[in-house]
Amino acid sequence: MDLTVVAYAVYLLVSIALTVWVARTLSRNGQIFLADVLRGNEKLADAVNHLLVVGFYLVNLGFVALYLRAADAVATARGLVETLSVKLGVVLLVLGVLHLANVYVLSRIRRRGAMEREQLPPVEPQGFTAPAQA
Repeated sequence: MDLTVVAYAVYLLVSIALTVWVARTLSRNGQIFLADVLRGNEKLADAVNHLLVVGFYLVNLGFVALYLRAADAVATARGLVETLSVKLGVVLLVLGVLHLANVYVLSRIRRRGAMEREQLPPVEPQGFTAPAQA
């Protein structure tokens, strides 16, 4: 069997497994963060979490598919390992960048919500007292 085909198969298996693992981890652990960002609205947090996971899968699996082709044919076991390390390293970097982008956007939303909550007085006004005349 051609080593290039072996490289493609291993690359696809590992890349898809990594994408699924990262998506599940982010989904599970990000649920609490989303609920906080969305002020405790669990139903909305579930919906946003699901949409983020779907987008994450589409972008990452699309990238994995586009990045499948090797520039040169793989002829040796060393070439196989080198090709796989470069391809999987790039996939890991893309996964990390997308994760950081998600966290950045959600933290901005969270910060904006916290600022809006701080503008409200902690207790409603009880009445009005006219200023004293000097």
